[in-house]
Amino acid sequence: MTDAVPTGDELLAMLATLANPHRLRVVAALARAPDYVSRLARELGISRALLQVHLRKLEAAGLVSSRMELSDDGKAMKFYEVRPFALHLTPEAVAAAVKTLTKPGADTRGEGEGDR
Repeated sequence: MTDAVPTGDELLAMLATLANPHRLRVVAALARAPDYVSRLARELGISRALLQVHLRKLEAAGLVSSRMELSDDGKAMKFYEVRPFALHLTPEAVAAAVKTLTKPGADTRGEGEGDR
């Protein structure tokens, strides 16, 4: 996701994924440099298991990507890096994205359950 305008589904996934402080910290850390799970977990002060949950969600939303590499001693290490993305949120951009929502339960009238 570079300069392309995200669809409603993509925008929803990105915003929902980024609405978590751990995932924001992961993106910030990976924006500095690609890293592997163990070192990143130590840097962020969270468990590898929790980090992997967040990384899977970030990857599913298209915000990070991963690749396997072999260390000098032959261990397989999974590296993660941030994928380029830019969001310019305006009321008009949100309105355009809403027109492309396909997710079940996505309300295209702008009324959430809490708005009724």
